[in-house]
Amino acid sequence: MKILLATRNKNKAREVAAILSEYRDRLGDIELLTLDEAGFPEDVEENGSTFEENAMIKARAGAKSGYITLADDSGIEVDELGGAPGIYSARFAGGHGDDQANNELLLKKLQGVPREKRTARYAVAIACVLPDGETFTVRGTTEGLILNAYDGEGGFGYDPLFWSLDLNKSFGRATSEEKNAVSHRGRAVRLAAAELIRRLKP
Repeated sequence: MKILLATRNKNKAREVAAILSEYRDRLGDIELLTLDEAGFPEDVEENGSTFEENAMIKARAGAKSGYITLADDSGIEVDELGGAPGIYSARFAGGHGDDQANNELLLKKLQGVPREKRTARYAVAIACVLPDGETFTVRGTTEGLILNAYDGEGGFGYDPLFWSLDLNKSFGRATSEEKNAVSHRGRAVRLAAAELIRRLKP
């Protein structure tokens, strides 16, 4: 089964593919294609006001390919910043996808804030569009704290600054397997897989 993941982010695609592989016995072998691998040239403007809206915008655009299409929109919500950067997480510092600049800005904005007030969560919405036009969305979150300094070099995005309450370690130090077991994306992809199984079963 070919599924299009409406992203050009190879790190994200690697995570989603690993989690979907857990469902091989019920969904069969899955070939997960990124936009680049599917030859999808256009850039999609994410102009929604929620993770769900942005994910669905990308999923509907990708579904023009004819494949079952998944898309996600995710970010980090910091309580001390009123939930920011939220849907603007990837472009928090201005440019899109500049992890170092985004992390440096987050550290700057939380400078001097004590540990107990550095609560945050990763959140993600995954939207799915099926070839017959049916759609659904699911959401996943994982709770944590924003550290005062980088811890580890693993993961991507804000992972080196995110202390997972589930793992009692930073996502920057977690193995891929550890992170996928408790991450916001791991939780949402499993919900999406369960919904796909329900909708696609004979």
